[in-house]
Amino acid sequence: MDVQMSKLDQSGGGDPPRERRARRPRYRGTHPTSYAQKYKEHDLAAYPEIEAHLRAKGTTPAGTHVPVLVEEVMACLRPAPGDIVVDCTLGYGGHAREFLRRIAPGGRLIGLDVDAAELDRTRARLEATEATASFHRSNFAGLAKVLRREKLDGCDIIFADLGVSSMQIDDPQRGMSYRQQGPLDLRMDDRLQQTGADLLNRLSEEEISQALWKLADEPDHGTIAHQIVARRRVERIARTTQLVQLVFEAKGLDPKTWRQQRRAAESGALHPAARTFQALRILVNDELGALRELLRVAPSCLRPGGRIGIISFHSGEDRLVKQSFRDGVRHGTYAATAEEVVTPGPQEIGSNPRSASAKFRWAVATSQG
Repeated sequence: MDVQMSKLDQSGGGDPPRERRARRPRYRGTHPTSYAQKYKEHDLAAYPEIEAHLRAKGTTPAGTHVPVLVEEVMACLRPAPGDIVVDCTLGYGGHAREFLRRIAPGGRLIGLDVDAAELDRTRARLEATEATASFHRSNFAGLAKVLRREKLDGCDIIFADLGVSSMQIDDPQRGMSYRQQGPLDLRMDDRLQQTGADLLNRLSEEEISQALWKLADEPDHGTIAHQIVARRRVERIARTTQLVQLVFEAKGLDPKTWRQQRRAAESGALHPAARTFQALRILVNDELGALRELLRVAPSCLRPGGRIGIISFHSGEDRLVKQSFRDGVRHGTYAATAEEVVTPGPQEIGSNPRSASAKFRWAVATSQG
């Protein structure tokens, strides 16, 4: 009886039972391995020690991006209080945050990005600033239209950090990385109709070969293209792992042999599929076409004496930027341009290996409008 009463008291009297907190999904081993499991890296505000720990190892926390050449960009573009700055590739907002700090008070930042999810996240991170900021989901090829929408006749600084962000590389659902299993998507903008898989299963062998060579300098472009076309006759190529396997086969490699070669080679040896993924991503997003349009309209979007700076990660992009700026000086559109390309130093590369291939060039508009 006493026992029964005590149970009754526990269940029926006193405070109501507390709701159990939902437990996060379990994962194998002692540390999370997949992108979705890295809950601490996705919430660095709650776990600030994680970022410092990973950065010390030369790793970028999942869902974040480390801006490259920040001090060099600021030194060359010279943002000042009151300036109007267009960050054409807002991304995680690393460069934008520094621009905002330097153009306050009275300055204005206009941020562009085609990635809706990242644009919203970065908008939330940058909203508490002393300078005015506005955000547009737009490719930088539409820079002139954005300025008209903002009722501006020009801006003082145009900045673009080309290529793919770490957030996009790390998310397996974007299909940007040969290291992650996922759909072969590769779109930066999900409004685009064709994915990487669509193009890979539609283009001719010659078109694939030319893309691999022109967009990524892939030496085995013909063999890889032939292998892709032969495989798609049997099955649709729709996953990143399928494409990686095809590249390995085309190069006469297997993962074990590659790991042995990588250990024997100098650090930073390129993954066999890296160039193929790069070429396909550039093709899906028409990155060179967008860059050509930005370079074409930029002079008319700059105020007299305005500055433009572009970071590229691919030799084809760098050639376009270099030639455009030099042509601008020759034709009187620009008053000056970088004599030498600016690249990261050993310390930056050591703390952020993804910065290794970055190249920064700048130009200054003539002082007459």
